[in-house]
Amino acid sequence: MASEIEISAMRRALDAARGVARTLPNPRVGCVLLSPDGKELAIGVHRGVGTPHAEVDALTQAGEAARGATAVVTLEPCNHTGNTGPCTQALIDAGVARVVFAQIDPNRTAAGGTKTLKAAGIEVEQGPLAEEATDLNVEWTFAMTAGRPFVTWKYAATLDGLSAAPDGTSKWITSEEARRDVQVFRAEADAIVAGTGAVIADDPRLTVRDEKDLPLPFERQPLRVVVGETKIPNYYRVFDRVAPTLLIQSRDPEVVLKKLVDNDIRHIWLEGGPRLAGAFWNAGVIDRIIGYIAPAMLGSGRAALEGEATTLADLRPITIDDLTMVGPDIRMIGTPGRMQREDFD
Repeated sequence: MASEIEISAMRRALDAARGVARTLPNPRVGCVLLSPDGKELAIGVHRGVGTPHAEVDALTQAGEAARGATAVVTLEPCNHTGNTGPCTQALIDAGVARVVFAQIDPNRTAAGGTKTLKAAGIEVEQGPLAEEATDLNVEWTFAMTAGRPFVTWKYAATLDGLSAAPDGTSKWITSEEARRDVQVFRAEADAIVAGTGAVIADDPRLTVRDEKDLPLPFERQPLRVVVGETKIPNYYRVFDRVAPTLLIQSRDPEVVLKKLVDNDIRHIWLEGGPRLAGAFWNAGVIDRIIGYIAPAMLGSGRAALEGEATTLADLRPITIDDLTMVGPDIRMIGTPGRMQREDFD
Protein backbone atom coordinates (compact mmCIF):
# COMPACT_ATOMS: atom_id res chain seq x y z
CA MET A 1 0.00 0.00 0.00
CA ALA A 2 1.23 3.48 -0.84
CA SER A 3 2.29 5.61 2.12
CA GLU A 4 0.94 9.07 2.90
CA ILE A 5 4.26 10.52 1.74
CA GLU A 6 3.89 8.71 -1.60
CA ILE A 7 0.28 9.82 -2.02
CA SER A 8 1.31 13.42 -1.35
CA ALA A 9 4.08 13.02 -3.93
CA MET A 10 1.52 11.66 -6.41
CA ARG A 11 -0.53 14.83 -5.98
CA ARG A 12 2.54 16.89 -6.81
CA ALA A 13 3.22 14.71 -9.84
CA LEU A 14 -0.36 15.25 -11.03
CA ASP A 15 -0.03 19.02 -10.53
CA ALA A 16 3.19 19.03 -12.55
CA ALA A 17 1.55 17.12 -15.40
CA ARG A 18 -1.46 19.48 -15.41
CA GLY A 19 0.94 22.37 -15.90
CA VAL A 20 1.65 21.25 -19.47
CA ALA A 21 -1.11 22.40 -21.82
CA ARG A 22 -0.84 19.67 -24.46
CA THR A 23 1.44 16.69 -25.04
CA LEU A 24 -0.71 14.83 -27.59
CA PRO A 25 -0.39 12.37 -29.20
CA ASN A 26 1.33 11.38 -25.94
CA PRO A 27 -0.30 11.53 -22.49
CA ARG A 28 0.48 14.12 -19.84
CA VAL A 29 2.66 12.49 -17.18
CA GLY A 30 4.35 13.67 -14.00
CA CYS A 31 6.95 11.92 -11.83
CA VAL A 32 8.32 12.65 -8.36
CA LEU A 33 11.46 10.92 -7.09
CA LEU A 34 11.68 10.31 -3.34
CA SER A 35 14.79 9.40 -1.37
CA PRO A 36 14.64 6.34 0.91
CA ASP A 37 13.75 8.65 3.83
CA GLY A 38 10.90 10.27 1.84
CA LYS A 39 12.53 13.53 0.79
CA GLU A 40 11.81 14.89 -2.66
CA LEU A 41 14.74 14.53 -5.04
CA ALA A 42 13.21 15.78 -8.29
CA ILE A 43 9.97 16.46 -10.16
CA GLY A 44 9.87 15.39 -13.79
CA VAL A 45 7.27 16.08 -16.45
CA HIS A 46 6.71 15.10 -20.07
CA ARG A 47 6.37 18.08 -22.42
CA GLY A 48 5.45 16.42 -25.71
CA VAL A 49 6.67 14.28 -28.59
CA GLY A 50 10.44 13.96 -28.76
CA THR A 51 11.04 15.31 -25.25
CA PRO A 52 12.09 13.13 -22.30
CA HIS A 53 9.37 11.19 -20.55
CA ALA A 54 8.57 12.30 -17.00
CA GLU A 55 10.56 9.49 -15.38
CA VAL A 56 13.68 10.24 -17.45
CA ASP A 57 13.30 13.97 -16.77
CA ALA A 58 13.25 13.30 -13.01
CA LEU A 59 16.09 10.76 -13.17
CA THR A 60 18.27 13.21 -15.10
CA GLN A 61 17.72 15.87 -12.45
CA ALA A 62 18.46 13.50 -9.57
CA GLY A 63 21.56 11.86 -11.05
CA GLU A 64 23.24 9.34 -8.73
CA ALA A 65 20.80 10.23 -5.96
CA ALA A 66 18.16 8.21 -7.82
CA ARG A 67 19.82 4.93 -6.74
CA GLY A 68 17.57 3.30 -4.13
CA ALA A 69 14.87 5.95 -4.65
CA THR A 70 11.10 5.61 -5.11
CA ALA A 71 9.59 6.86 -8.38
CA VAL A 72 6.02 8.12 -7.99
CA VAL A 73 4.48 8.32 -11.48
CA THR A 74 1.00 9.29 -12.68
CA LEU A 75 1.05 6.63 -15.46
CA GLU A 76 2.53 3.13 -15.53
CA PRO A 77 6.09 3.44 -16.93
CA CYS A 78 6.17 2.62 -20.64
CA ASN A 79 7.74 -0.59 -21.85
CA HIS A 80 8.50 0.13 -25.49
CA THR A 81 10.87 2.09 -27.69
CA GLY A 82 9.32 4.93 -29.68
CA ASN A 83 10.89 8.36 -30.15
CA THR A 84 12.59 7.65 -26.81
CA GLY A 85 13.64 4.48 -25.02
CA PRO A 86 11.47 2.57 -22.52
CA CYS A 87 11.07 4.25 -19.14
CA THR A 88 11.20 0.83 -17.47
CA GLN A 89 14.79 0.37 -18.59
CA ALA A 90 15.73 3.90 -17.50
CA LEU A 91 14.36 3.20 -14.01
CA ILE A 92 16.18 -0.15 -13.84
CA ASP A 93 19.48 1.37 -15.01
CA ALA A 94 19.18 4.19 -12.47
CA GLY A 95 18.85 1.71 -9.61
CA VAL A 96 15.38 2.80 -8.49
CA ALA A 97 14.13 0.48 -5.73
CA ARG A 98 10.38 1.12 -5.81
CA VAL A 99 7.83 2.45 -8.31
CA VAL A 100 4.38 3.74 -7.36
CA PHE A 101 2.09 4.60 -10.27
CA ALA A 102 -1.55 5.69 -10.57
CA GLN A 103 -3.09 4.78 -13.95
CA ILE A 104 -2.46 1.49 -15.73
CA ASP A 105 -1.18 2.21 -19.26
CA PRO A 106 -4.07 1.47 -21.70
CA ASN A 107 -1.73 1.69 -24.69
CA ARG A 108 -1.18 -1.92 -25.76
CA THR A 109 2.06 -0.98 -27.50
CA ALA A 110 3.59 0.51 -24.35
CA ALA A 111 1.98 -1.71 -21.71
CA GLY A 112 3.75 -4.33 -19.60
CA GLY A 113 5.88 -1.98 -17.55
CA THR A 114 4.89 -3.54 -14.22
CA LYS A 115 5.97 -7.02 -15.28
CA THR A 116 9.34 -5.76 -16.54
CA LEU A 117 10.04 -3.78 -13.37
CA LYS A 118 9.13 -6.66 -11.08
CA ALA A 119 11.30 -9.03 -13.09
CA ALA A 120 14.21 -6.67 -12.42
CA GLY A 121 13.56 -6.87 -8.67
CA ILE A 122 11.86 -3.48 -8.33
CA GLU A 123 8.93 -3.24 -5.92
CA VAL A 124 5.81 -1.94 -7.72
CA GLU A 125 2.64 -0.44 -6.25
CA GLN A 126 -0.34 0.53 -8.42
CA GLY A 127 -3.48 2.46 -7.66
CA PRO A 128 -3.12 5.63 -5.56
CA LEU A 129 -5.12 8.49 -7.14
CA ALA A 130 -5.82 6.38 -10.23
CA GLU A 131 -9.11 8.19 -10.93
CA GLU A 132 -7.44 11.61 -10.82
CA ALA A 133 -4.67 10.36 -13.10
CA THR A 134 -7.18 8.96 -15.61
CA ASP A 135 -9.09 12.28 -15.58
CA LEU A 136 -5.82 13.99 -16.48
CA ASN A 137 -5.78 12.17 -19.82
CA VAL A 138 -9.45 11.53 -20.62
CA GLU A 139 -9.09 12.10 -24.35
CA TRP A 140 -5.84 10.15 -24.73
CA THR A 141 -7.18 7.24 -22.68
CA PHE A 142 -10.34 7.16 -24.81
CA ALA A 143 -8.29 7.13 -28.01
CA MET A 144 -6.18 4.24 -26.72
CA THR A 145 -9.16 2.12 -25.70
CA ALA A 146 -11.72 3.03 -28.40
CA GLY A 147 -9.37 2.95 -31.36
CA ARG A 148 -10.43 6.38 -32.60
CA PRO A 149 -9.87 10.01 -31.55
CA PHE A 150 -11.98 11.63 -28.84
CA VAL A 151 -14.31 14.17 -30.51
CA THR A 152 -15.25 17.50 -28.92
CA TRP A 153 -17.87 19.44 -30.88
CA LYS A 154 -17.94 23.17 -30.33
CA TYR A 155 -20.73 25.43 -31.55
CA ALA A 156 -22.01 28.95 -30.98
CA ALA A 157 -25.69 29.78 -31.30
CA THR A 158 -28.50 32.13 -30.37
CA LEU A 159 -31.12 31.21 -27.79
CA ASP A 160 -33.26 29.86 -30.62
CA GLY A 161 -30.48 27.49 -31.72
CA LEU A 162 -29.26 29.32 -34.82
CA SER A 163 -25.60 29.65 -35.77
CA ALA A 164 -25.95 31.83 -38.86
CA ALA A 165 -28.40 34.29 -40.40
CA PRO A 166 -30.35 33.41 -43.59
CA ASP A 167 -27.65 35.14 -45.69
CA GLY A 168 -24.96 32.97 -44.09
CA THR A 169 -23.37 35.61 -41.89
CA SER A 170 -22.27 34.41 -38.47
CA LYS A 171 -19.61 36.85 -37.25
CA TRP A 172 -20.19 37.37 -34.48
CA ILE A 173 -23.03 35.69 -32.61
CA THR A 174 -21.13 35.39 -29.35
CA SER A 175 -18.96 37.84 -27.47
CA GLU A 176 -15.23 38.50 -27.59
CA GLU A 177 -14.97 36.90 -24.14
CA ALA A 178 -16.50 33.68 -25.49
CA ARG A 179 -14.17 33.67 -28.49
CA ARG A 180 -11.20 34.10 -26.16
CA ASP A 181 -12.47 31.24 -24.01
CA VAL A 182 -12.64 28.99 -27.07
CA GLN A 183 -8.88 29.32 -27.55
CA VAL A 184 -8.22 27.71 -24.17
CA PHE A 185 -10.16 24.60 -25.16
CA ARG A 186 -8.85 24.55 -28.74
CA ALA A 187 -5.30 24.39 -27.39
CA GLU A 188 -6.08 21.05 -25.70
CA ALA A 189 -6.81 19.26 -29.00
CA ASP A 190 -4.31 18.05 -31.56
CA ALA A 191 -6.60 18.58 -34.57
CA ILE A 192 -9.16 21.26 -35.49
CA VAL A 193 -11.70 19.95 -37.99
CA ALA A 194 -14.04 22.01 -40.20
CA GLY A 195 -16.08 21.37 -43.33
CA THR A 196 -15.31 22.89 -46.72
CA GLY A 197 -18.59 24.84 -46.68
CA ALA A 198 -17.73 26.63 -43.44
CA VAL A 199 -14.18 27.30 -44.63
CA ILE A 200 -15.37 28.84 -47.90
CA ALA A 201 -18.04 30.92 -46.16
CA ASP A 202 -15.90 32.28 -43.31
CA ASP A 203 -12.25 31.84 -44.38
CA PRO A 204 -11.30 30.92 -40.78
CA ARG A 205 -7.73 30.56 -39.58
CA LEU A 206 -8.49 27.39 -37.56
CA THR A 207 -5.55 28.15 -35.28
CA VAL A 208 -4.90 28.60 -31.58
CA ARG A 209 -4.26 32.24 -30.71
CA ASP A 210 -3.00 34.11 -27.67
CA GLU A 211 -4.64 36.89 -25.66
CA LYS A 212 -3.56 39.41 -28.33
CA ASP A 213 -5.25 37.30 -31.03
CA LEU A 214 -1.89 36.30 -32.49
CA PRO A 215 -1.28 32.68 -33.51
CA LEU A 216 0.87 30.51 -31.27
CA PRO A 217 4.14 29.20 -32.76
CA PHE A 218 3.85 26.57 -35.50
CA GLU A 219 5.05 23.73 -33.27
CA ARG A 220 2.27 24.45 -30.75
CA GLN A 221 -0.53 24.51 -33.31
CA PRO A 222 -2.98 21.61 -33.76
CA LEU A 223 -3.32 20.06 -37.19
CA ARG A 224 -5.92 21.90 -39.32
CA VAL A 225 -8.22 19.43 -41.04
CA VAL A 226 -10.60 20.48 -43.82
CA VAL A 227 -13.24 17.86 -44.61
CA GLY A 228 -15.29 17.65 -47.83
CA GLU A 229 -15.01 17.42 -51.60
CA THR A 230 -15.45 21.10 -52.52
CA LYS A 231 -12.22 22.70 -53.74
CA ILE A 232 -10.80 25.42 -51.48
CA PRO A 233 -8.96 28.29 -53.24
CA ASN A 234 -5.26 28.20 -52.37
CA TYR A 235 -5.30 31.80 -51.09
CA TYR A 236 -7.56 30.90 -48.16
CA ARG A 237 -6.05 31.24 -44.72
CA VAL A 238 -6.14 27.51 -43.94
CA PHE A 239 -3.23 27.21 -46.39
CA ASP A 240 -1.00 29.78 -44.72
CA ARG A 241 2.21 28.76 -42.96
CA VAL A 242 0.95 29.36 -39.44
CA ALA A 243 -0.10 25.73 -38.88
CA PRO A 244 -0.09 22.39 -40.75
CA THR A 245 -3.16 21.52 -42.83
CA LEU A 246 -4.64 18.22 -43.96
CA LEU A 247 -7.38 17.87 -46.58
CA ILE A 248 -9.73 14.88 -46.37
CA GLN A 249 -12.04 14.53 -49.37
CA SER A 250 -14.90 12.87 -47.52
CA ARG A 251 -17.58 13.81 -44.99
CA ASP A 252 -18.05 10.25 -43.81
CA PRO A 253 -17.10 10.25 -40.10
CA GLU A 254 -15.70 6.73 -40.33
CA VAL A 255 -13.37 7.72 -43.17
CA VAL A 256 -12.35 10.95 -41.46
CA LEU A 257 -11.63 9.29 -38.11
CA LYS A 258 -9.64 6.49 -39.77
CA LYS A 259 -7.51 9.05 -41.61
CA LEU A 260 -6.88 10.92 -38.36
CA VAL A 261 -5.96 7.72 -36.53
CA ASP A 262 -3.40 7.14 -39.29
CA ASN A 263 -2.01 10.60 -38.47
CA ASP A 264 -1.73 9.79 -34.72
CA ILE A 265 -4.50 12.22 -33.76
CA ARG A 266 -6.02 11.61 -30.30
CA HIS A 267 -8.39 14.56 -29.73
CA ILE A 268 -10.46 16.32 -32.40
CA TRP A 269 -11.90 19.81 -31.97
CA LEU A 270 -14.87 19.76 -34.37
CA GLU A 271 -16.30 23.10 -35.47
CA GLY A 272 -17.44 24.97 -38.51
CA GLY A 273 -20.28 23.36 -40.42
CA PRO A 274 -23.71 22.15 -39.22
CA ARG A 275 -23.79 19.45 -41.91
CA LEU A 276 -20.44 18.03 -40.84
CA ALA A 277 -21.47 18.20 -37.18
CA GLY A 278 -24.72 16.49 -38.13
CA ALA A 279 -22.86 13.63 -39.80
CA PHE A 280 -20.76 13.06 -36.67
CA TRP A 281 -23.87 13.41 -34.48
CA ASN A 282 -25.83 10.86 -36.51
CA ALA A 283 -22.89 8.46 -36.33
CA GLY A 284 -22.82 8.78 -32.54
CA VAL A 285 -19.14 9.73 -32.46
CA ILE A 286 -19.35 13.08 -30.64
CA ASP A 287 -18.00 12.53 -27.14
CA ARG A 288 -18.21 16.04 -25.68
CA ILE A 289 -20.18 19.17 -26.54
CA ILE A 290 -19.08 22.71 -25.75
CA GLY A 291 -21.78 25.20 -26.67
CA TYR A 292 -21.69 28.99 -26.37
CA ILE A 293 -25.21 30.42 -26.22
CA ALA A 294 -25.67 34.14 -26.89
CA PRO A 295 -28.51 36.05 -25.15
CA ALA A 296 -30.14 36.90 -28.49
CA MET A 297 -32.49 35.45 -31.11
CA LEU A 298 -32.50 35.53 -34.90
CA GLY A 299 -35.90 34.03 -35.67
CA SER A 300 -34.67 32.44 -38.89
CA GLY A 301 -31.38 31.19 -40.23
CA ARG A 302 -29.21 28.10 -40.12
CA ALA A 303 -29.39 25.69 -37.19
CA ALA A 304 -26.23 24.77 -35.31
CA LEU A 305 -26.81 21.10 -36.13
CA GLU A 306 -28.27 19.52 -39.26
CA GLY A 307 -29.00 15.90 -38.41
CA GLU A 308 -31.43 13.28 -39.66
CA ALA A 309 -33.93 12.99 -36.82
CA THR A 310 -37.44 11.95 -37.90
CA THR A 311 -39.04 11.09 -34.55
CA LEU A 312 -38.55 11.72 -30.83
CA ALA A 313 -36.92 8.30 -30.66
CA ASP A 314 -33.98 10.08 -32.34
CA LEU A 315 -33.64 12.47 -29.39
CA ARG A 316 -30.14 12.16 -27.92
CA PRO A 317 -29.97 13.25 -24.26
CA ILE A 318 -27.05 15.31 -22.97
CA THR A 319 -25.64 15.17 -19.45
CA ILE A 320 -24.73 18.70 -18.45
CA ASP A 321 -21.27 18.67 -16.87
CA ASP A 322 -20.80 22.43 -16.52
CA LEU A 323 -22.72 25.70 -17.00
CA THR A 324 -20.71 28.92 -16.80
CA MET A 325 -21.26 32.53 -17.78
CA VAL A 326 -18.53 33.77 -20.13
CA GLY A 327 -19.06 37.48 -20.53
CA PRO A 328 -22.74 37.84 -21.57
CA ASP A 329 -22.88 34.30 -22.99
CA ILE A 330 -23.60 30.91 -21.44
CA ARG A 331 -21.02 28.16 -21.90
CA MET A 332 -22.43 24.65 -21.67
CA ILE A 333 -20.24 21.55 -21.50
CA GLY A 334 -22.06 18.24 -21.85
CA THR A 335 -21.71 14.55 -22.62
CA PRO A 336 -24.08 13.03 -25.22
CA GLY A 337 -25.99 9.89 -24.29
CA ARG A 338 -27.70 7.26 -26.40
CA MET A 339 -30.77 7.83 -28.56
CA GLN A 340 -33.85 5.88 -27.46
CA ARG A 341 -33.89 3.96 -30.75
CA GLU A 342 -30.28 2.84 -30.23
CA ASP A 343 -31.39 0.81 -27.23
CA PHE A 344 -33.63 -1.22 -29.54
CA ASP A 345 -31.26 -1.61 -32.49
